[in-house]
Amino acid sequence: QVQLVESGGGLVQAGDSLRLSCVASGLTFENVALGWFRQAPGKEREFVAAIGWSGPSYAGSVKVRFTISRDNPKNTVYLQMNNLKPEDTAVYYCAASGIGIATTERANYPHWGQGTQVTVSS
Repeated sequence: QVQLVESGGGLVQAGDSLRLSCVASGLTFENVALGWFRQAPGKEREFVAAIGWSGPSYAGSVKVRFTISRDNPKNTVYLQMNNLKPEDTAVYYCAASGIGIATTERANYPHWGQGTQVTVSS
């Protein structure tokens, strides 16, 4: 059974940084792409970043400020978030794809974590 467990969320001020972590189990970690999505209140869940065989991919709104990375021996994917803005406030979800290439589509990610709350105050 695949499990994804996120951590690292919290309440910060605008301009601060946070690093989210996601530990995966029950899958061959190095063979799949990993992604981060987020969902703000009243909004659809949206793509943030992903990393796979072809390297990282980012949403335009975070491309300069966020960095996704992975540590295969630790089965862990990270999301370093710098210069946070109030509009980054959301629940952040880790997701594991069924394929190795990073994609932006939620449908390509069959496995999801429970999410971690990130709140950025102005």
